[in-house]
Amino acid sequence: MDAVIEQKVNSWLNGAYDEDVKTSIKELQKNNPEDLADAFYRNLEFGTGGLRGIMGIGTNRMNKYTVGMATQGYTNYLKKSFPNEEIKVAIAHDSRNNSRFFAETAANVFAANGLKVFLFEDLRPTPELSFTIRHLGCKGGVVCTASHNPKEYNGYKAYWTDGGQLVPPHDKAVIAEVEKIADVNDVKWSGGEANITIIGKELDDAYVQMVKSLSVYPEVIRQQKDLKIVYTPIHGTGIKQVPAVLKAFGFENVTIVDEQATPDGNFPTVHYPNPEESEAMSIGLKKAQEIDADILCGTDPDADRVGIGVKDTKGNWVLMNGNQTAVLAFNYMIESRKEKGLQQPNDMVVKTIVTTNMIDVIAKQAGVNCYNVLTGFKWIAELIREKEGKEKYIVGGEESYGLMIGDEVRDKDAVSAVALLCEMAAYEKSKGRSLYEKLLDLYVKFGYYQEDLISITKKGRNGQQEIADMMESFRANPPKELAGSKVIQLLDYEKGVKTDLTSGATETIQLPKSNVLQFITEDGSKISARPSGTEPKIKFYFSVNTQLSAPEHFAEAQQKAKGKIKQIISDMSLA
Repeated sequence: MDAVIEQKVNSWLNGAYDEDVKTSIKELQKNNPEDLADAFYRNLEFGTGGLRGIMGIGTNRMNKYTVGMATQGYTNYLKKSFPNEEIKVAIAHDSRNNSRFFAETAANVFAANGLKVFLFEDLRPTPELSFTIRHLGCKGGVVCTASHNPKEYNGYKAYWTDGGQLVPPHDKAVIAEVEKIADVNDVKWSGGEANITIIGKELDDAYVQMVKSLSVYPEVIRQQKDLKIVYTPIHGTGIKQVPAVLKAFGFENVTIVDEQATPDGNFPTVHYPNPEESEAMSIGLKKAQEIDADILCGTDPDADRVGIGVKDTKGNWVLMNGNQTAVLAFNYMIESRKEKGLQQPNDMVVKTIVTTNMIDVIAKQAGVNCYNVLTGFKWIAELIREKEGKEKYIVGGEESYGLMIGDEVRDKDAVSAVALLCEMAAYEKSKGRSLYEKLLDLYVKFGYYQEDLISITKKGRNGQQEIADMMESFRANPPKELAGSKVIQLLDYEKGVKTDLTSGATETIQLPKSNVLQFITEDGSKISARPSGTEPKIKFYFSVNTQLSAPEHFAEAQQKAKGKIKQIISDMSLA
């Protein structure tokens, strides 16, 4: 075994760690040294969003010690940032195995350091945690979740005073404080239990009322209160609030998918508890078909991502992708505000750089400012803070099934998204059409955009290096032509430079640096390459567009667009 790894293992065997942990280490030494090496070969990185990793013993795993040390470092930064002030923090968790234990561990460490802790009595959606931080005037907060990752994973997301996740300079500063915690003896583990307040119903009620206030057409819901809604929480936290919010909106015909209604960290009915995966939505689709529903909605374990299913023009059920759902939501918020006379000259919407450009076109034609930020809702939250008092935020979103409606929550919120998507379905039904037909109308009006995403996973200790090598290769040698169209622009967000590949002219990209590359072709196609910040994978996003003369030509245009994306993937040697 590598000497550095062996030293780490011995420090756990001889340090202030629980005896059962030491026993497990010895068993791995004897029976599975490779797994032991993987558990200790590095420290689980406290990234700009917090921790995320496989649960288990070791410095490279999610466990009591990595969570406690992260919390001590975060505590130290909070105390430096707010000297001589009362520091309040809120904590929530999802349905994953050990999430409650990790939440209580964090609560105990915060409290032992003299912070006032508000800990939810039971699992709650991540967006409710963001809302709670703002509602209670907290300086920060934590949610224990690994979002849509497989069941072996858990995580720890840190938040700041505005209810958004950490952004510069706080993200790097917190990381620096966490890295200073070199030993479990640096952590105050207990002794402040009196500083912990258990919260629940009062915050639930306030959150539901806030979401209810986002409704644009309550009168339409009254007419369409029997809209047939099927909802699945996919064994997650959505069950705590989505049914309550739909009831508050006035919907009376909601069917919960029983097989996936009970919170369960083993996610027994799915491989990946992610509404982006058709397999995770399959039981809900079957139920929607059985009862001839109007809309199917599914949320991930911490209820920040939403997926929807609707019937196409032939009555077949289809799952919308994240870009399509975002297009419908952005258009609805812009269009309905205009119809009701609510639109203001300073309205703004925000999307990420890898999300469909169709949203930019919709916003421009409506006279609404549309901003593009880096991937992650923390950047949307930061922009809201920057524009506060100058521009009015309406809606934000990204292609990975995330929406944030209104600014009372500063992270993606599938609970309010489900309610608004159902309101949209009710509104379209009152006009005699479906959400699918509405999307086709938008394609005819604004142009047809087809997106796709592929993820390439590189596991193990060499995985990260392979991904880094792939990015450097594309950076140094961008493709000359994709699907028969010349590549004319390279956007390198790591270097902060946009290069015209025809003339060689460059300009600065006015965004924080991030390891993302984008290739723009002469015909308007956009290809983005981005290593994941939380998983050993690299993601490639593809977007092509064309005109659609009439809804009945959609199938033909879609087939052509998908063929074009397939050709781009082949040209980039990704398949």
